Amino acid sequence: MSKKQKKSLWRIIISAILLIIVVLLPFDGWMKSFLFFIPYLIIGWDVLWRAIRNILNGQIFDENFLMAIATIGAIILGDFTEACGVMLFYQVGELFQSYAVGRSRKSIASLMDIRPDYANIKQNGTLVQVDPEEVSIGQTIVVQPGEKIPLDGIVLEGNSTVDTAALTGESVPRDVLVGNEVISGCVNLSGLLKVQVTKEFGESTVAKILDLVENSSAKKAKAENFITRFARWYTPSVVIAALALAVIPSILFGNWQIWLERALIFLVISCPCALVISVPLSFFGGIGGASRCGILVKGGNYLEALARTDFVVFDKTGTLTKGSFSVSSIQPQEGISAESLLETAALAESYSSHPISQSLRTAFNSTLDRNRVSDVQEIAGHGVLALVDGVSVAVGNDKLMKQQNLTPVNTTETGTIVHIAQNGIYQGYIVISDEIKPDSAKAISLLKQQGVRKTIMLTGDTKAVGEAVAKQLGLDEVHTQLLPADKVSAVEELMKQRLPKKNLAFVGDGVNDAPVLSRADIGIAMGAMGSDAAIEAADIVLMDDSPSKIAMAIQISRKTLRIVYQNIVFALGIKGLFLIMGAFGIANMWEAVFADVGVAVIAILNATRVLKISEFKENH
Repeated sequence: MSKKQKKSLWRIIISAILLIIVVLLPFDGWMKSFLFFIPYLIIGWDVLWRAIRNILNGQIFDENFLMAIATIGAIILGDFTEACGVMLFYQVGELFQSYAVGRSRKSIASLMDIRPDYANIKQNGTLVQVDPEEVSIGQTIVVQPGEKIPLDGIVLEGNSTVDTAALTGESVPRDVLVGNEVISGCVNLSGLLKVQVTKEFGESTVAKILDLVENSSAKKAKAENFITRFARWYTPSVVIAALALAVIPSILFGNWQIWLERALIFLVISCPCALVISVPLSFFGGIGGASRCGILVKGGNYLEALARTDFVVFDKTGTLTKGSFSVSSIQPQEGISAESLLETAALAESYSSHPISQSLRTAFNSTLDRNRVSDVQEIAGHGVLALVDGVSVAVGNDKLMKQQNLTPVNTTETGTIVHIAQNGIYQGYIVISDEIKPDSAKAISLLKQQGVRKTIMLTGDTKAVGEAVAKQLGLDEVHTQLLPADKVSAVEELMKQRLPKKNLAFVGDGVNDAPVLSRADIGIAMGAMGSDAAIEAADIVLMDDSPSKIAMAIQISRKTLRIVYQNIVFALGIKGLFLIMGAFGIANMWEAVFADVGVAVIAILNATRVLKISEFKENH
């Protein structure tokens, strides 16, 4: 318990003991009535003060006002024991509520306990701890085993394994070597690392993630907005209803004391705190539970929208595939070796920065002597012409071959086909393909299990490549040879096909797909463990680039919505029943407090269930 909660507990204990003593006193009269004020004020002074303060600030109708009116009314009617007991029971319920909410917030805070306390820098040969906000770009920091990485940077010295669980939800550490990028919020597990800082603390991954999670409550779901509007009208309505219950029957039937007591009971029952606390807490818990799994949700509105997902549309490169091209096949003509064909292609492409050129050089895996290459001419959309050892070489697609009056070999192999020719003679081709992510097929299968009606892929690749990937993953539909603007048009057409009140989610890498991420009902970005573009462009960010996390996010959102609706139905149902019972004199003041506080505690405990993420991880 917090210090404030412990203080509240002691007040409850002292007040309860004093109440029992006063009740057991062997005399009656004004003295005993006066003594009842001692436990009443000990346990209820803060409620009375908040009621007065809120009235002075123009905020009349809240639970403090209702409890103050109800208990003061009971005192006026001479029910001193009931007034003290009701206030005592109410404070017990408030303590339970505070404890439950506090646990939820602590649970979420511990999940996001990634803010670094310090950074180590060397000054005069010794390590000095400084505030991460004081470290500039380009400075070198030292991260010792067991410490959090305080800032984003590049490893200059050392190798280690880092725990990324706080960011990705994955327990398997990853290895880092010299030249690797490391991001803030991860924990260095083994070796000492020297890291050159690439971002100031305010722009670092950890700062952006903390800001995102802390501000997520600003974007409320429809259910939250409904409860806010509901409470604004509900409380004044029940006060008017209670006033009517006290006055109208008294005029018609007399016996004003009975009807006044029923009106006071009616007021206590009517407190809307079960809804006002539990519904936002459910969404807060859902966002916190998702963050534990490496899924960052920017607000309750996106969590609510995700629960109604009908179509999931994927970009291909970097989303379903790794986005790193590699040589998958070398097919030389007769009399030519595969090694010499690859060497010729790698040399011709040695000056190009195109991803295909890079993959050819990587596949050759030997030092290239660029002095052997001259007269390089890169033709956009076709390939490269160059002189290699004085021999004219053409490396590119079939368009380049036709331009050289050559007929390339027809192939059914899937991937990007790079043809090679020397001195006007066709030499063979190399196939470069983008490797599919290990869990992409699993992601599509899990989405179908979650009831997603259609899974679709959009790609700028050729029809053959796109259809081959779609078939391998079990996608329902594929659209190929699309430019970025075409993807927006394709998403708009697909949005017309979704069911009413259902949503389309687009999943991209957050860099090239920003227009489509913005246009879709829900934009989901592969975060590359926190890339700036991903966090800014999307509504939801998957921190470890695993497509299978989308199904997990949908499952979390649906569980959150289910708990929200359970709490709304449960709270309104019980309150409605007790309001009727109170109006007809069936429920007394004690039962009224249970209807208020008891329902609130049960609803809050139900809301905290969304924090239990083990079931999500087990299913994925």
